[in-house]
Amino acid sequence: MRIDVVLPCLNEADALPAVVAALPSGFDALVVDNGSTDGTDRIAAGLGARVVHESHRGYGAAVHTGLQWATTDLVAFIDADGSIDPAALIDLAAVVAAGRADLAVGRRIPVDRSAQPWHARAGNAVLAALLRHRGAPVHDVAPIRVADRGRLIDLNITDRAFGYPLELLLRAVQAGWRIHEIDVPYRARAGGKSKVSGSVRGTLRAARDMTKVACR
Repeated sequence: MRIDVVLPCLNEADALPAVVAALPSGFDALVVDNGSTDGTDRIAAGLGARVVHESHRGYGAAVHTGLQWATTDLVAFIDADGSIDPAALIDLAAVVAAGRADLAVGRRIPVDRSAQPWHARAGNAVLAALLRHRGAPVHDVAPIRVADRGRLIDLNITDRAFGYPLELLLRAVQAGWRIHEIDVPYRARAGGKSKVSGSVRGTLRAARDMTKVACR
């Protein structure tokens, strides 16, 4: 089985080569360039990745475009910043491929405190508690997941910003999906600053997007 791996990218030239190189056998890189100015798309192409472009800025916009361009039955998603080892995708994909879950997601376990600043940990804890209250058996809103491509499209996720992963989990619960969470080591990103956890402002912006989704 081959699995397309959607890598949403905005200026990830420093981290992307190591991420693509670490993809397990059978997992193919599908880079969605979201308006990078550092040559991310050129570097990705040079690494042998399939590259598509999404001009509308936003995590959800990039992920949705990747989902549309994916061609495999199962599709995986992971950030391109090197914070999560792509090898973690093996266990997630195995759970879904074996029919034990409809959606496999990661639960980030920081390897040290610098991997996830206090404001990111606090915001994530609140959102995860909200999700559990809504019926999703998760303790994280992580950027790594695996599911069936066609069924993901059928969820009709509309958020195109940072609220995308929260809406995905909420809609999966509403659709009666079996969600399986797996611990994955989480380390500091390789190069640059995270658009979300790299600052209090970024975390607040992501929390705002997710709150809009939660209050619909």
